[in-house]
Amino acid sequence: MKTARTLLAALTLSLVPVAATAQDFPNKPIRLIVPFPAGGPNDIIARLVGQRMSEITKQPVLIDNRGGQAGVLGTDAVAKAAPDGYTIGIVSASALVINPTMEKVPYDVTKDFAPVTLVTTVPEMLVVASNVPAGDMKELVALAKAQPGKLNFASAGVGGLPHLAGELFKLTASIDIVHVPYRGAAPAVNDLLGQQVQMAFLDLPVLLPHIKAGTLRPIALGAPKRAPTSPDVPTTAEVGMPDLLIENWYGMIAPGGTPEPTVATLNRIANEAMHDPQVKQKLADQGLTVAGDTPGHFRNYIASETQKWARVIKAAGLATGK
Repeated sequence: MKTARTLLAALTLSLVPVAATAQDFPNKPIRLIVPFPAGGPNDIIARLVGQRMSEITKQPVLIDNRGGQAGVLGTDAVAKAAPDGYTIGIVSASALVINPTMEKVPYDVTKDFAPVTLVTTVPEMLVVASNVPAGDMKELVALAKAQPGKLNFASAGVGGLPHLAGELFKLTASIDIVHVPYRGAAPAVNDLLGQQVQMAFLDLPVLLPHIKAGTLRPIALGAPKRAPTSPDVPTTAEVGMPDLLIENWYGMIAPGGTPEPTVATLNRIANEAMHDPQVKQKLADQGLTVAGDTPGHFRNYIASETQKWARVIKAAGLATGK
């Protein structure tokens, strides 16, 4: 009996630090990795949500921009971080769904990450540079067909959803346009503005200021309905391409092995932050729709998106093997 009481006491004491740690989280700064350069959609979302998370937790949320390989490099940094909840990431479909389907990446999506929550969804918009002589989808397709292999489309990197959007556009419209990848949305937009490339499908938030300024010309929105921020821009369905539906998404992840109570706390804090009325409105002003779900639902969503885009990758002949 004495031995049993001794073992019980030892077990109880061994559990105290774990419980205290879980209840005390977070008690130091959180590093929020953004796997793209500053200025892109990931960065906009991370800064808005991260600032509110910092206010909720009374701990700094430090933005760490790590661009490269359509988000793979920064996402890998999350995978290799300590699984204690103090390093997390805001990542898009490219790093969790598209690139792992197309080629070998340095992480296993199902094992190396703990999904926290889907944060936002955003449609892709097709825009052209100001010097492109096309004012609508019909004129753009006609221009591309008249000059096969001569027009370029920019993306935020090989394997990113903007890349897949361009490939799906090629398949849908039966046109030959050339992919030009960049290290993020911001540099892609810079070359669109500089007329070095002719067109791009990119996330609405990064395009809005330039559309409003008249420096980029919108052609169509890859969504079922028009965006409140761009009510004059028709949807792809309205211009005769109902299958050209392109919606990007951004989610929060932690390293695989992060304790479930810590993931649950991050989920609660992130959902509270993104549903804050001011944060929600600022995201809406950027063309972003706040999501928010459970870790389990987000994990299932990643799996379903993987199946969806695998079909496009196969049809476009983009898989390079693993």
